[in-house]
Amino acid sequence: MTGIAQYLGTGKRKTSVARVILRPGDGKTWINGRTLEEYFPRASHRVAALSPLKTAGADGTYDLRVRVHGGGVSGQAGAVRHGIARALVEADPELRVPLKREGYLTRDARQVERKKAGLHKARKAPQFSKR
Repeated sequence: MTGIAQYLGTGKRKTSVARVILRPGDGKTWINGRTLEEYFPRASHRVAALSPLKTAGADGTYDLRVRVHGGGVSGQAGAVRHGIARALVEADPELRVPLKREGYLTRDARQVERKKAGLHKARKAPQFSKR
C-alpha cells in the first residue's frame, strides 16, 4: 500500500450513494471519471457539493475522487456533500463541530413516498363525482 494519506467518506441522499476519497493535493476534482464542471454543469449543484470544503476552509488543499451512483443530479450532489463532510471529519476530528452545525453530517432521510392503490399518486385522490 502507498504511504499517501487518504480519507474515505460514504455519503447518501435519497437513492444516491457517493464514495469519496480525499487526498492532500491542490484541489483537483474527479467524479466518475469526469471533472466537477463536466459532471455538475449547474453551478448550484457544484456549490452544494463542495460546501463542506468551504466551511472547513480546506478548498484547494485536497484532491477529490468520487464514485457516485443512483438517483438524480440533485440527490447525487447531496450525497457528494455528505461524503466530503464525513471524509473531512476523518481527516481532522476538530472539524466535526462546524460541519455538524451547518448540517453537513446529517443524512437527509427524505424519500419519495410510494404510490398507494386507488390513488393517482402518493396522495392525489381521484376527482369526486356526485353522480
